[in-house]
Amino acid sequence: MPLAQAEPVETAKPSLSSFTTQRCRQSSSSGIIAAVVFHSRSRNGRWLKGETSGHYLQVVHVSTDCDADALLVLAEPLGPTCHKGTASCFAGAHETAGQRLAFLATLEATIAERIAESPEGSYTARLYAQGPSRIAQKLGEEGVETALAAVTRDDKGVVSESADLLYHLLVLLKSRNLTLQNVVQELASRHAARG
Repeated sequence: MPLAQAEPVETAKPSLSSFTTQRCRQSSSSGIIAAVVFHSRSRNGRWLKGETSGHYLQVVHVSTDCDADALLVLAEPLGPTCHKGTASCFAGAHETAGQRLAFLATLEATIAERIAESPEGSYTARLYAQGPSRIAQKLGEEGVETALAAVTRDDKGVVSESADLLYHLLVLLKSRNLTLQNVVQELASRHAARG
């Protein structure tokens, strides 16, 4: 019985691990059921994640490992993943650098939400409403401040200015209907081309 590990799409951080059977895998990936189905040892049978709590995991992609004896399920969680009400059953697990970088996807989603909802007092919504020229101007200012911090401030100052720069870059990308993933793909293709 293969192990299946579920990861939220945005964070790529393991949130649930369970066993699965061929029947469960077919249910999860067939499109008939868009939620993740596991094998429950305690129930001794098929377990549709969320059937009791309502906190389903909507399947985005399922991949197998090299031996086809383990699954990686990328899913969109609809509420807490763990029965204890937390986002992950692995709350105490050490985060990898890649998992910490996945926060940028969360920030990107928050920026999109602020733009869509335009809550009162939102700097993001106000900046976005001023248009691409103003956003580009702010990005340029933050770039200069980051460069100056590199030669005049301590590491904490460089990190702070870099955070401002990344935030404003994400807003600019959103204003052009682009995402950070577009930038990552470009960097990856350049890297691959140079071998």
